Amino acid sequence: MTITDTKTKGQVAPLNKAKGESQWLLIWRNFRQHKLAILGSVILLVLFAMAIFAPVLAPYDPDEMDIKYSRGAPQPPTIEHPFGTDEFGRDYMSRTIYGAQISLSVGFVSVGISLVLGILAGVLAGYFGGHIDSTLMRIVDVLLSLPSLLVIMMVNSYLEPSIFNTMLAIGLFSWMGVARLVRGQFLSIREEEFVLAARCIGVGPVRMILRHLLPSSMAVLTVAATIGIASAILTESGLSFLGFGIQPPTSSWGSMLQSAQTFMRTSWWISFFPGLCIALAVLSFNFVGDGLRDSLDPKLRHR
Repeated sequence: MTITDTKTKGQVAPLNKAKGESQWLLIWRNFRQHKLAILGSVILLVLFAMAIFAPVLAPYDPDEMDIKYSRGAPQPPTIEHPFGTDEFGRDYMSRTIYGAQISLSVGFVSVGISLVLGILAGVLAGYFGGHIDSTLMRIVDVLLSLPSLLVIMMVNSYLEPSIFNTMLAIGLFSWMGVARLVRGQFLSIREEEFVLAARCIGVGPVRMILRHLLPSSMAVLTVAATIGIASAILTESGLSFLGFGIQPPTSSWGSMLQSAQTFMRTSWWISFFPGLCIALAVLSFNFVGDGLRDSLDPKLRHR
């Protein structure tokens, strides 16, 4: 009996390990079949490399002025300055590369704030229900009825313009959609048989939420996070373009567009390169979000 038990125990771990590996391999296989998601991942890797290795990749200091090109108007691309220069003679390629640091940081940090707030509100509303659900959802309804961009502009106008305040303002007024998604998932999942079985054996609320309900909502949260990052980048760009976001001389893609609006008709490159980066980042995050949704959600997997 002892030998048999030993063999049985010895066989359980490899089977479980193989099962876990096959699950991740299945996710990767389905994600790999999503061609646009792979393309988006490659573009995002390039943008992340730009942001991380900006001091190495940028040929010049982003705030350094070249007197030869400082003529009060942007100068066209040359071998010395492949993206051209702005009206102050600053290298536009360097500013575009450094702008990736600011724009991507705003996207990730603001979405992190909105996810924390949205998950907390959605969990409380979806799991406990009753008056907690009614109160939180009425707060969400009120906030959703407000024009978020206008509210963020008003908040930023009263605060000292900075990267941190921009991240905080975007995060504080973009969590409502996440809260509704999490609440909807919890309302549908909490009546499933495995949840009822867990309650019968005495699983507490915290363990139930962390071990059973939240993992079942990961596909929805993943898509919400990726789309939220894209939306945050667009919001930051819009705020900076209107003068309520990142302030010069700090270079973000949005602030570069704000500085370029005077010369858009005469100097195409001054708005083309930061606009192209914004479009590529937003499209790539959306593509990756679609691919992750199809791969993580068992109902959408292509077997």
